[in-house]
Amino acid sequence: MTHRIVVLGAGYAGATVAGRLARRLHPDQTEITVVDASADFVERVRLHEFAAGSELKRRALRDVYAGTGVQVRLARVTGIDVEARTVALTGADGPDEIGYDTLVYALGSASADHGVPGVAEHAYDVGSARSALRLRERLTDLGAGGSVLVVGGGLTGLEAATEIAEARPDLVVAIATRGGLGDWLDARAGQYLREVCDRLGITVHEHTDVSRVETTGVVTGTGEVIGAEVTVWSAGFAVSSLAATTGLQVAPTGQIVVDATMRSVSHPDVYAVGDAALAEGPGGKPLRMSCATGIPTGWQAADAIVARLTGRPVRRIPIRYFNQCISLGRRDGIIQTVTADDRAKATHLRGWLAARYKEIVCRGAAWAVFHPTLLVPFRRRRITSPATTVERHARSVSSDVGGGH
Repeated sequence: MTHRIVVLGAGYAGATVAGRLARRLHPDQTEITVVDASADFVERVRLHEFAAGSELKRRALRDVYAGTGVQVRLARVTGIDVEARTVALTGADGPDEIGYDTLVYALGSASADHGVPGVAEHAYDVGSARSALRLRERLTDLGAGGSVLVVGGGLTGLEAATEIAEARPDLVVAIATRGGLGDWLDARAGQYLREVCDRLGITVHEHTDVSRVETTGVVTGTGEVIGAEVTVWSAGFAVSSLAATTGLQVAPTGQIVVDATMRSVSHPDVYAVGDAALAEGPGGKPLRMSCATGIPTGWQAADAIVARLTGRPVRRIPIRYFNQCISLGRRDGIIQTVTADDRAKATHLRGWLAARYKEIVCRGAAWAVFHPTLLVPFRRRRITSPATTVERHARSVSSDVGGGH
């Protein structure tokens, strides 16, 4: 019997898990399948660049995993039966189902509207390839003097606003943030951020809570109207409601609650990684939704799966943060060093060197995905304790006997 491992989602976290498993488990005993609705790997950390007019390198998932033994299923996940260990899919040929012995849930997140009226109808975002393309097309149609308002002062909002302002100096760009601009950065980095916004001509609306989005701009909590022909919503991310319908233990956020090895606390044959997982980080704080979290959680889950299947000790390596990388257009940036639990230290890198650092990080992450079995060579190990496979075989035999076959 082969052990069936199904990875739902091929973003940074899911792609990392699949590649790492393919390097470490013997293909004669395992069947690894990646399920994703997109035929191409999406470099999500570059979607703000794409929206502003840059071209991105496309890489088909089937090409990424060619020769690795990993199978790719192009389909949308519509349901999960954690008792029967099956996943419902809808692909080009209609509804289908796939069984698993170990499931890795890596379906990520999308932009969250937080219940603000008008976001879905009137705003744009860079939370997915499709939405970034929609924004790109709208910006292309926007003539000189057109106005763009980015709502949200986090990393995504800052990168989107500065990218658009640099790529389209003919536009009037503004950003609205609920707190102070970059108020989580150290003082000197925060000051530099203001200088960059001034240089790029970005108008900053601080301590501004948006209560409604309209076709011609937004209305704030105080009733002020900020006009904009294009509103870009970047006020955070949320996960799909799918996990909450499965019987898996989830947090109020909808994320799957996992232990230190990214294993579901309620269903030991299910792992969750990336934005879809609620994992505890340093100081007991939940790990934030980010690429910086997604890849390490992918490593952790893959290593734990391999260890448990091959009868080896499970290593629990604490996931921590080292820096926050912020691109401010193509030629500028800030690298803010942080504590293990993601609080700013009094040191940072800025300017052209910071931009190059961020670019190297992005390229490195993509390279690792595009070359899943060409990193540090590992011995492909054989399964010695395939508990779920044995259980599945036993259930199958029992069913056959009971059915009189």
